Amino acid sequence: MVHPFRSALVVIFALSASTVAPAQVAPLAITQASEPLLPSGTNQLPAMVVPAVLSTSPQLPVAQSAILPQPVVIAPIEEQPQDADQADAPAVRATGDLSAMVAQLRSTSAGSRELECLAGAIYFESKSESLKGQLAVGHVIANRAASGRFPSTYCGVVYQRSQFSFVRGRSMPPIARSGMQWKNAVAIARIVDQKLQPTPVSKAMFFHARRVSPGWRLTRVATLGNHVFYR
Repeated sequence: MVHPFRSALVVIFALSASTVAPAQVAPLAITQASEPLLPSGTNQLPAMVVPAVLSTSPQLPVAQSAILPQPVVIAPIEEQPQDADQADAPAVRATGDLSAMVAQLRSTSAGSRELECLAGAIYFESKSESLKGQLAVGHVIANRAASGRFPSTYCGVVYQRSQFSFVRGRSMPPIARSGMQWKNAVAIARIVDQKLQPTPVSKAMFFHARRVSPGWRLTRVATLGNHVFYR
């Protein structure tokens, strides 16, 4: 009776061990990737494995992004205010009043190289003369430029060789530009250039100081201040 009882116990134990469900046995790949089982009776919670979220717009490495073209911003060029002395000469009516016109056209800057040459000759040849005497000198230079017998520009006439004693090669002596004599010379040059006042010495193209007698065989047209004018 002992052996049958033992056989029965062995059979019962075998049946109870075979009741483990196959679903409780995880595949090998899953069990290796999952967290280890915690001991029975522990209060520790299992760690959760959170998969990393892939970015939909990966950033370029610094070395690559540095070569991308950058937008070019061009700043607008600011217009510089025009200096009053560099502005165009104001419109002046030929009223016949030379003093009034000179007062309106005085400036420290002639505004162009040609007028600079004309004003320089008026300044050095007649700055101590009356306004009318300065106007006469300015018209002589303008008459030469228009004659066809001399260079066709004011600068060409002034810098022609051996014509004006104040010229040193291709330059003039320093000018006191802040002084009234230079400002008057600039005004007279503008009056001559714009033909705002008729010449007081007709068509004269030559002059010399009264203190000298060059013996020119030319037609004398006027004596004005300290100069004698010829054509």
